[in-house]
Amino acid sequence: MGQPTPATDDGWWRSAVIYQVYVRSFADGDGDGTGDLAGVRARLPYLAELGVDALWFNPWYRSPMKDGGYDVADYRAVDPAFGTLAEAEKLIAEARGLGIRTLVDIVPNHVSDQHPWFRAALAGGPERELFHFRPGRGEHGELPPNDWQSEFGGPAWTRLPDGDWYLHLFAPEQPDLNWAHPAVRQEHEDILRFWFERGVAGVRIDSAALLVKHPELPDVTEGRDPHPYVDRDELHDVYRAWRAVADEYGAVFVGEVWLPDAERFARYLRPDELHTAFNFSFMSCPWDAARLRRSIDDTLAEHAPVGAPATWVLCNHDVTRTVTRYGRADTGFDFATKAFGTPTDLALGTRRARAAALLSLALPGVVYVYQGEELGLPEADIPLDRIEDPMHARSGGTDPGRDGCRVPLPWAAGEPHAGFGGEPWLPQPDGWAAYAADRQAEDPGSMLRLYREAVRLRPVFGDGPPTWLPAPDGVLAFARADALCVVNLSDTPVDLPVHSALLLAGGPLDTAGRLPRDTAVWLRA
Repeated sequence: MGQPTPATDDGWWRSAVIYQVYVRSFADGDGDGTGDLAGVRARLPYLAELGVDALWFNPWYRSPMKDGGYDVADYRAVDPAFGTLAEAEKLIAEARGLGIRTLVDIVPNHVSDQHPWFRAALAGGPERELFHFRPGRGEHGELPPNDWQSEFGGPAWTRLPDGDWYLHLFAPEQPDLNWAHPAVRQEHEDILRFWFERGVAGVRIDSAALLVKHPELPDVTEGRDPHPYVDRDELHDVYRAWRAVADEYGAVFVGEVWLPDAERFARYLRPDELHTAFNFSFMSCPWDAARLRRSIDDTLAEHAPVGAPATWVLCNHDVTRTVTRYGRADTGFDFATKAFGTPTDLALGTRRARAAALLSLALPGVVYVYQGEELGLPEADIPLDRIEDPMHARSGGTDPGRDGCRVPLPWAAGEPHAGFGGEPWLPQPDGWAAYAADRQAEDPGSMLRLYREAVRLRPVFGDGPPTWLPAPDGVLAFARADALCVVNLSDTPVDLPVHSALLLAGGPLDTAGRLPRDTAVWLRA
């Protein structure tokens, strides 16, 4: 067993660069086509050279993989497809030896239908109280107990042969837990301790605002306040109890909290609750200077009253990759349907993604980098017969799902499957090897080299908030410490502000020394 994290907090998480590892697609160490912990361990030097402070792992637990591991059957075991618990402990320790901490994913809203609790519940045991079972409506109980809809499409209820229905806000294979039951709360606190004692430095909380349900499970009616299962006040007692556990180990939390109300959002970040939460408004913002500035200002204002650091992310395992999103002339994008109004221009998207990387890394707070973003990977088109994401099937085929951003990484241009390992579980597109890490490492102008240099130089911005500078329309310019960040989102090149040195550029300046469109620079004042 690894050594537990000391019960001290040096604040590393307030300005960290955290790299998201989707294990299944990161690197395949045993040649079976599925990424695994052995593959991650072999690539730790790459991650150390990238300069990241921590790794956030999507679920690596034992799972039937009906939703990419977010259907957990055993939180205290690593899925055999990824390795063993002993390998996880080695990975945590080896990464820490390189100065890289580990964060794991906790999925408290639901478990797998193969979890021992749910199997016992189906057999009629007392574990039935740990879930939400209800009789149906209608003359013969043939209608769901309420009108709740699954996040993946369709009703949030499935009927069993005995006539009762059970709740699942996601896939039917992911029954929701009853957080009003003390055994559910105790089990999750024990799970936290289990991983903290193995050296884990923090936890990302999946669907963090959905756990607690109204005891009567009423219909979702227009304007119902409070919502019957989103952001209920009882949640804060749960997270206060979790925080007490984390503080024993000096561990940290980041919550997946999607809330439009800034005041309600900030409540989760009070000093005795979560340390940080993901910033989805910035990620979903189109390539527009005014809207990006408003998102940045609003984010910082939301966090200021509770003293929590902001987080910045361009992409994750649920969102179309940045290069593809930004590769459109009108920048319009529907995050709900992943629908594009015009074809994608990858050259345009790459320029913008490089500029966006410098923008996010220049802002105060925590930056998350999803694996492959540092390689400039675009979204991949997955053949219909190879799509595994349940969102596709549950939507009747109208939603392409999230597999396009989960395609296994290219590591070596000259090797089979671009050096990933065995034949990948999702097909790599033609030309994927052109993005290979080994090729980019040798190219001074590559996306990988840009990320490495940006992470290395990031401390020049200090710890303070940004001060916005006068700039032409369509240009973002701000100062932090003695460094400046300028991003040109306008249609024409612009002059640089007065500065003493050019620190880093997302692309070459024009012949007159001006900043071209869709380009960013870091300057020393």
